[in-house]
Amino acid sequence: MRKIVVVNNPKDWELSKQNIEVIDPQTYLTNTDYIDIRTARVFNLCKQYSYQSTGYYVSLLAEARGHKVIPSVTTLQDFKSKTIVKVITDDIEELIQKSLKNLKSDTFTLSIYFGRNMAKQHDELSKNLYNLFQAPLLRAHFKFNKKWHLQRISPIPVDEIPEHHNYFVYQVAEEYFSKKRYDSIKNTNYKYDLAILINPNEKDAPSNKRSLIKFLHAAEEVGFCTEFITKDDYSRLSEFDALFIRETTSVDHHTYRFARRAATDNMVVVDDPLSILRCTNKVYLAEILQKAKIPTPKTMIVHKHNRNQVETVLGLPCVLKKPDSAFSLGVIKVKTTEELENSLNTLLHDSDLVVAQEFLPTDYDWRIGIIDQTPIYACKYFMAKGHWQIYNWKGSASNQSGSTETVAVDEVPKEVIETALKAANLIGNGLYGVDLKQNSNGIYIIEINDNPSIDAGYEDRVSKDKLYSTIMKSLFRRVEEMKEKKHN
Repeated sequence: MRKIVVVNNPKDWELSKQNIEVIDPQTYLTNTDYIDIRTARVFNLCKQYSYQSTGYYVSLLAEARGHKVIPSVTTLQDFKSKTIVKVITDDIEELIQKSLKNLKSDTFTLSIYFGRNMAKQHDELSKNLYNLFQAPLLRAHFKFNKKWHLQRISPIPVDEIPEHHNYFVYQVAEEYFSKKRYDSIKNTNYKYDLAILINPNEKDAPSNKRSLIKFLHAAEEVGFCTEFITKDDYSRLSEFDALFIRETTSVDHHTYRFARRAATDNMVVVDDPLSILRCTNKVYLAEILQKAKIPTPKTMIVHKHNRNQVETVLGLPCVLKKPDSAFSLGVIKVKTTEELENSLNTLLHDSDLVVAQEFLPTDYDWRIGIIDQTPIYACKYFMAKGHWQIYNWKGSASNQSGSTETVAVDEVPKEVIETALKAANLIGNGLYGVDLKQNSNGIYIIEINDNPSIDAGYEDRVSKDKLYSTIMKSLFRRVEEMKEKKHN
């Protein structure tokens, strides 16, 4: 992959030049040799990035050409908004206070060079800010008012680097360009780069280790150069063409930020941020299923003004759900009026809305796996021993979950498949796991999961390696379509 540094005056770039082309903006914007490059990594170090400036157009046209560029247009827009700066940096609030606590002045400017700072005590903060605002050279301005606040952050023009910083910048630039993944030799059989986001320490991850290896092999077979990444690799996201999330997702979580960043930078991503937003909120799911007239257990959206009606409408026992519950956590079965009142007090303290449903006992739940609006696997998840859910987090290790029976898709009752597809199609065309209950009265949607479990030895019992191949082929096709769209 060609590495291109774009700087207003190439003579200002006296740092690392190993395997790097240094050119001015006009050359990049107008020379047809650069227009026709299919794979390139562009480091935009222009002096100005304001809307419709030369620097802005370098990033904009780099994205249009399918080149991987930092900073991206999304990052350039983020720089301009104080609100976005505040929201993005909320997660490192504690780190900001820790890093700056010993400063004596009321203001402080932090210079960040390729994710590093000359003062070692600010290295961690510098790395995190670089992860959030991906530009090689950054300047962060802080102000103290009872505590430290990030006022603004912006790129540093090359010609504004203090002379006494040059040696340090030279060192970190050499390290940056020599150790980056895109500098490695890629097997010619691989056409695109895929990142699989995982959390090695997650106890109940959506895929076990064996299935992750199967995903890796399937991805390489279809043409992906594949790497497992973690939340610490946020700054490297633009190195890839596609992102596959195999970590439990949540809106208030780094998984959503990864998905959002990938989507805004025109990468293929599963789970996409819209699917995460929709599937992880039970209130939203209840509303769209009811509107589409897809059968569910009798459901109420509960708030402080109608909480006294739950028992009358649904009867007891009934089930209460936190809007962002997952894997049976935050789902409560209440049997008495007292339990109902106490549980609603707890749940409504954290959320203004809660989902309540009638209790439908069954021996198992159906799970239909779907991608591209097509069913790809089917399972029966039986209830945990002596429990009413498939997961019993309070049970012993051996009894926390029930058994799983995998069923060929063409052997599943037609009504189950049709109902699952109708529900999933309301969300999108991503990878979903639709949970349903079936009894003598009919079939009912319980929930739609954007990050369904796919474990080796369970969901893949029938289709074997074909399951992993189907998902990877879908991702590869999406990348091909996106690249084709960019070049037409």
